[in-house]
Amino acid sequence: MRERWFGATGRRVPELALEGGVDVEGALVLDVPDPDRLRRAFDDGTPVVVRASTADGVKAALARPEVSCVLVPADRRDLLELDLTELTYG
Repeated sequence: MRERWFGATGRRVPELALEGGVDVEGALVLDVPDPDRLRRAFDDGTPVVVRASTADGVKAALARPEVSCVLVPADRRDLLELDLTELTYG
């Protein structure tokens, strides 16, 4: 599993995880990636976490470098198995 930096905490987290599977305390958690809020949080060193329940939602969230982790619901474990390279580049 690929990892990303969790804001300026010095901690690394999986880029894709089940909801509740990663400690996201202190992070900005969004259901929809809002570019302005993402940028402000990133500039402040605040970790950014986005919830997604579709493959397109995962792809869109991970396309943003400000996003530390994408959380998927427990009933969508299939999203953890996405081939992100294939999804992104075809």
